[in-house]
Amino acid sequence: MSASVIKRYTRLGETMDREAVTDQVTSVDQSQPTAEGLEQRRSLFNRIGLHLPPLPFRVRLTLLYAGMFALALCGIGVGVHFAVSQALYAGVQRDLTSASQQVEAILSAVGFQSIRTASGELQLYLNRDFIKLFTNRGVGVQFFRIDGTLASSTPNLESHMLPLPPEAMQYISAGNDQMSVVREINGVPVKSLITPVTLRNGQLIGFLQVSRPLDDVVNTLTLLQQILIGGGLLALIINGLGAMYLSKRALRPIEQITMTAQSIVRAEDLGRRIPEPAQRDELQLLTVTINELLSRLERLFVTQQRFVADVSHELRTPLTAMQGNLEILDRGTCPDPALLKEVIGDMRRETARLIRMVNDLLLLAQSETHVVLRHEPVELDTLLLEVFRELRPLAGQVRLRIGAEDQILVYGDRDRIKQALLNLGVNALQYTPPGGLVILSLERYEQFACLSVADTGVGISEEARAHIFERFYRVDRSRSRHSGGAGLGLSIVKWVAEAHGGYVTVASEVGRGSTFAIYLPLPEANPVPVTEVEAGNTK
Repeated sequence: MSASVIKRYTRLGETMDREAVTDQVTSVDQSQPTAEGLEQRRSLFNRIGLHLPPLPFRVRLTLLYAGMFALALCGIGVGVHFAVSQALYAGVQRDLTSASQQVEAILSAVGFQSIRTASGELQLYLNRDFIKLFTNRGVGVQFFRIDGTLASSTPNLESHMLPLPPEAMQYISAGNDQMSVVREINGVPVKSLITPVTLRNGQLIGFLQVSRPLDDVVNTLTLLQQILIGGGLLALIINGLGAMYLSKRALRPIEQITMTAQSIVRAEDLGRRIPEPAQRDELQLLTVTINELLSRLERLFVTQQRFVADVSHELRTPLTAMQGNLEILDRGTCPDPALLKEVIGDMRRETARLIRMVNDLLLLAQSETHVVLRHEPVELDTLLLEVFRELRPLAGQVRLRIGAEDQILVYGDRDRIKQALLNLGVNALQYTPPGGLVILSLERYEQFACLSVADTGVGISEEARAHIFERFYRVDRSRSRHSGGAGLGLSIVKWVAEAHGGYVTVASEVGRGSTFAIYLPLPEANPVPVTEVEAGNTK
């Protein structure tokens, strides 16, 4: 281990000791906080919390992009620096190894001289000038004796003596082949490769130290760090600006959608719509969804307004009539028994009308929530005969007949099905002139049971058929109000049919009559009973 590395570790240990002592002092100070200090901290945190507004989504998105890009840059920079550093130091190691092999070859060739002594024996002597044959100016070579004294060196190291590290002699003497060490000479890091020099018989005669300065490597790595840091900062700034621009451009359609929605809310104009972008993407899907939501809100709002107006109108008529009758009764004893009977009869009719309308409204209100219907066998042919018998007293001069009558059994709520069929029958009798014909029928149609009511009445126009099942909608308002209808019967019919998994249809021609049909699924076509109806199933 080199002296510079030892110094670094020594300084690091001293720094860690000082930080540990500081942490202990800090922990001791923090373990006994004063009340005044706690209050100051709380007030500081409160002030910080109150004066730090939440960042806009665009800024948060930009910071997220920039942060991820910065992490990627840091990872790439560290990887590049590590790879280049390893490559440069590996090149230095190869240069030192190659230089050491060249010097050993020169030493083997001309480094030893054989001289015959006076006794006639040959003795080897080291030619100290052999090392001067090595001419690589970037690498310095030194030959040390066994005791560590310098025997010879290349000219480029004469003014810069590099002593042999004592640990190197111990390390190599222990049987190791070579040792690398890094030192600083006059502020310049130098790496040395120390190898043993032995004779053929294995006798150790010295140490060969090949050294190379690392200033070019350090300068290259410093330049690389500057390039990576400078380029990274520049790339981070460009990325931040680009992310801000892209986020602004990406969120611009959302801002337009928000502004349009806010203007719609301020103007209370649910008829406006958000322009759909031409490109089919997530924003286009969001725009379509919001427009559908606005359309549904508009329909619900208009329906609510009309519902309130119609309910008010329908309640005002019977209440006004009852108020007039009460004023007649309030004048005193009515001298005419016939007039008194008429007044009481009118009040009873208006009260019954109010009760029917409230019951219908209650039923429709229940259809907007989870309503549990009974699931029991219903003989439709028997139910058709019951409805026929109940409608016969209301027919008057209208002919009431039973058409096709198949024997069909379905599963459902008998009372609701009967109420729907009664509503259709009463409607047909009300809109059919004297002498007309109303026919009640029951047939099997594919996988459905079809309950139909056909009449030869006034008929329904094509424009009115589109709204015939809406609440409080009446084709002839004066006629229906005179006959006691409130425009809720067909809405109940539609709900009953859909609640049983079926549907309702209407076919009509002005001046020739209408045919209403309720289609209910047969048991084999609907093995899973529908016993619960949600608000989304009705309109």
